[in-house]
Amino acid sequence: MKTWQAYTIGDLESLAKELIPLALAHSPVWLFRGQMGAGKTTLVKELTRQLGVEGHVQSPTFALVNEYARPNDSDIYHFDLYRLKNAEEALAIGIEDYLDSGNICLIEWPEQAEALWQIPHVEFAITTLDEQRRSLTLHEHH
Repeated sequence: MKTWQAYTIGDLESLAKELIPLALAHSPVWLFRGQMGAGKTTLVKELTRQLGVEGHVQSPTFALVNEYARPNDSDIYHFDLYRLKNAEEALAIGIEDYLDSGNICLIEWPEQAEALWQIPHVEFAITTLDEQRRSLTLHEHH
């Protein structure tokens, strides 16, 4: 577990550079937890940019999953599970195939499918400190 206290939007580039190797060393499945507006999608945007994704990155709230191509021909899958009721609904959209692909899977609102996270994964927990500042804790789960 590692925590970064009081980071701001301006800190995201350097923060992402530090987070990526830590997360990749453990698992390609990355969960993002935090209240509405905490900055999950903002962090995902910076991480994908650092991972070589070009173009528009947005939360797949209605599509449930967005696919982003990387220059090395691997893909990144970005999920927003907010609208799901349970793990069965996530399974119905084929989430297991994505999780088993070996590609990076970025999952916002994993609470909606808690039963699925018995696999190795990295968890980013974002807490709002005030209007400008956030705290981030990285947990590795085996």
